[in-house]
Amino acid sequence: MIDAYLRRIGATRPERPTADVLRELQLCHLMSVPFENLSIHLGEDIVLDETLLVEKVVDRGRGGFCYELNGAFAALLRAVGFRVELLQARASGRDGRPGIPYDHLALRVRTADSARSWLVDVGFGDHSHHPLALDGRGEQRDPAGMFQVVETEGGDLEVLRDGKPQYRLETRTRELADFESGAWWHRTSPASHFTRSLVCSRLTPRGRVTLSGRTLITTVAGVRQEQHLETDAEVLATYREHFDLVLARVPEVRTA
Repeated sequence: MIDAYLRRIGATRPERPTADVLRELQLCHLMSVPFENLSIHLGEDIVLDETLLVEKVVDRGRGGFCYELNGAFAALLRAVGFRVELLQARASGRDGRPGIPYDHLALRVRTADSARSWLVDVGFGDHSHHPLALDGRGEQRDPAGMFQVVETEGGDLEVLRDGKPQYRLETRTRELADFESGAWWHRTSPASHFTRSLVCSRLTPRGRVTLSGRTLITTVAGVRQEQHLETDAEVLATYREHFDLVLARVPEVRTA
């Protein structure tokens, strides 16, 4: 499993679980495994079982959303020697208010060469490219922007990007099964943005590529371009070309 997963993300087996290795693995994952919610609209079940999540990413060549991507990545990191804990977070809405409990799954990772703990997240879509120092309180520069982890009055941690709240993180360690309610809500609730839209997105060396429904969005060196795809053949070819996803049919937003 380890070698196959590493091949999937274009990485080599590390000799030691260091901070530099963690940084490389996160970036490789973001560039190889897409953030996508296609299973919801293809009628595929989403089971929060570590073995099944790894199989989806490695054997089926797919991506997923936070519970799936960070759940699978946690298994890989543990297998190569990192100490990993699951943390629950509530994503900030446009109004700045946090979402439902267990809205998001992120990782706290410890390495062999540092006393620091790191916030690792390959399941939040467009987010930090590199791990963030979880115990650091100053600004942290990243290719995706300026990040900061600040303490709240209640003892949680607020993750900011360019001064804007991204999610509120609890520091208590959780189990994968704890996130079942959040995953169920996101794949079934009419209020969830995942049930109302289709998205498939990944980081690229010079920007980002996203297929939102039938609109292909490419950002290169800060320049954004959009292209509407007219036919099913174009959509399926785009999934193959940009995301290495081979689908039997075009996903369509489920209306019931």
